[in-house]
Amino acid sequence: MSALLQKGKLPRGWTRIRMGEVGRWFGGGTPSKANPRFWTGGNIPWVSPKDMKSALITDAQDHITEDAVAQSATNLVEAGSILIVVRSGILQHTLPVAVVQRQVALNQDLKAVKPRENIRSDYLALALKAFERDILHTCTKTGTTVQSLELPVFLRFEIPVAPLPEQRRIVAEIEKQFTRLEAGVAALRRVQANLKRYRAAVLKAACEGRLVPTEAELNKSGSGVPPLGLGKKRQDAASTFETGEALLARILTERRQNWQGRGQYKEPAAPDTADLPSLPEGWAWSTADQFTSVITDGEHITPERSDSGILLLSARNVLDGRIALEDVDYVPQREYDRIAKRLVVVPGDVLLSCSGSVGRSAVVPEGLLFTLVRSVAVLKPLAAMGKYLSIALRSPLLKRQITSKQTQTAQANIFQGKIKVLCVPLPPITEQTRIVAEVERRLSVVEELEMVVSANLQRATRLRQAILQKAFTGKL
Repeated sequence: MSALLQKGKLPRGWTRIRMGEVGRWFGGGTPSKANPRFWTGGNIPWVSPKDMKSALITDAQDHITEDAVAQSATNLVEAGSILIVVRSGILQHTLPVAVVQRQVALNQDLKAVKPRENIRSDYLALALKAFERDILHTCTKTGTTVQSLELPVFLRFEIPVAPLPEQRRIVAEIEKQFTRLEAGVAALRRVQANLKRYRAAVLKAACEGRLVPTEAELNKSGSGVPPLGLGKKRQDAASTFETGEALLARILTERRQNWQGRGQYKEPAAPDTADLPSLPEGWAWSTADQFTSVITDGEHITPERSDSGILLLSARNVLDGRIALEDVDYVPQREYDRIAKRLVVVPGDVLLSCSGSVGRSAVVPEGLLFTLVRSVAVLKPLAAMGKYLSIALRSPLLKRQITSKQTQTAQANIFQGKIKVLCVPLPPITEQTRIVAEVERRLSVVEELEMVVSANLQRATRLRQAILQKAFTGKL
């Protein structure tokens, strides 16, 4: 039992009142959607859980007519009433509570209470938020498809009520402290937004040749370095570097020579550069299909799961820049062996979420054995460019392309054919190496700062609850 619920802890003059006795209660309902007279031209806000996103309600997304109120189960509640969501998935972690500022109607997933004269609306609303965890723990139904409050239990739930003058002082002090706290939270949110913009700016600059000096610039200045991985064609700093165009030509030649598929070799489609920006000297446009050996996706047949074994990852495990293993499935070895006949994921491969949250990308690290379901695409880059490709896929340039090529049914998807024609800016191989190093350096700082901001936002949430706990035990 929490400190707030313990008996014998109230200050002098306070009392405990059951929720069923704090005022007059109202239920709601949904007027028939088939009757246009109920919805057309209505000016009465009809509040549902989707509107319960702030502490004060002044309007709703939907409006109904007076006929709808008269001929349905909905009810009008007056200004100063408190709305509480009693049926919604959000009740797994949050109890939405709001005070209405005007007369409204409500749907069946809400309850409203007009407090009695000796209880302020704002005091009662804050009390409900103070007791949020206790209410959700003791008053929610179990075993139902949608989370809901067990109303008889909730109406027996007791809250402490201070004398009316003290209620005013408590509300005023909470609002003062919350105002200060919210100013700090707003500043943290601004930092979060700035870090997000900075991350996008770094990725954008990386794929436009503005993050590090280009090979062409270094070559002209005499400080160029010989490209790596060219075998016998080792060049000195004064000689011409291998451009992105030359690199792509070499990759296409190797791709054709190493072809082992069925039938006649088919050249990958060249990029359509009509609407693409110009590139720095020494860069070239390529399609994803041109510089990869394989673009495919995970298992289409629902794999057999197990409690342990080989990791089975889906789109939820592919985050921008990393693979998350906090929520994973497993398949037995025999199932992995079956899937591996078609697909084996190896270090350096690039993963792209292609269903649901489309467009997140990460490189497969060393020492991680897993297989995939169909919500993740795999790109196997040639010439060891996996990290650069992942950076490009996360850049605003490629994000826009992915968004334009995805389809929307029950959820967003991007299919293999569309992934193959994504246009990627291709720098010289040594420049890719420098780009990757600089992006990793800068984004590692961003990630550290984001962790600090996130920790402080969590601290603010705990501090808010601590303020409420002090308030409703008479210690504020």
